[in-house]
Amino acid sequence: MSTRLNLLPWREMRRREQDRQLLTIAIGAWVLMIVIVFYAHIHVSALIETQTKRNEFLKQEIAKVEQQIKEVAELKKRRQDLIARMNVIQQLQADRTRVVRVFDELVRRVPDGVQLLTIKQTGGSSMALTGVAQSNARVSALMRNFAASEWFSDPELEVINVRQRGGNRVSEFSLKVKNVAKKEAASTGGAGT
Repeated sequence: MSTRLNLLPWREMRRREQDRQLLTIAIGAWVLMIVIVFYAHIHVSALIETQTKRNEFLKQEIAKVEQQIKEVAELKKRRQDLIARMNVIQQLQADRTRVVRVFDELVRRVPDGVQLLTIKQTGGSSMALTGVAQSNARVSALMRNFAASEWFSDPELEVINVRQRGGNRVSEFSLKVKNVAKKEAASTGGAGT
């Protein structure tokens, strides 16, 4: 006689147990996945917040540095302005006695028989002179004297006209001369002030 065992309820129970275990594992996996996603979200949010704070700090520091750069640029501009003013003052100080020396040298170089009527400064270092001389030879002597001077150079005669003036024959002339001082004369002129 063979015994018949009915294994259907056991199989059914085993299948239910497997389904319950599978459901538990699935729920656990879902819970674990939710926890991991929540942790990742919190962690990434914290990282973003930290980076945002760093960025804000860097923006503030950059603004401070830009302000300092503006201040440095302004100071450089002020420095350049002061240097330019100092250079102008030094130039004026050096030129203070130059006019006196130029006129003194001019008086020394004008020979007898020559009378200067006008003296004009043309440009930075050039002078235009007009005058009257007793003869052309006196004008030539004036030009030689200018060429030999350490304060004048390159005399250039522009016009010479011979005219009668008050019963005398005179030479009216116009010439240009460069007003330059040799370095020794300029340094002694600046040292005397």
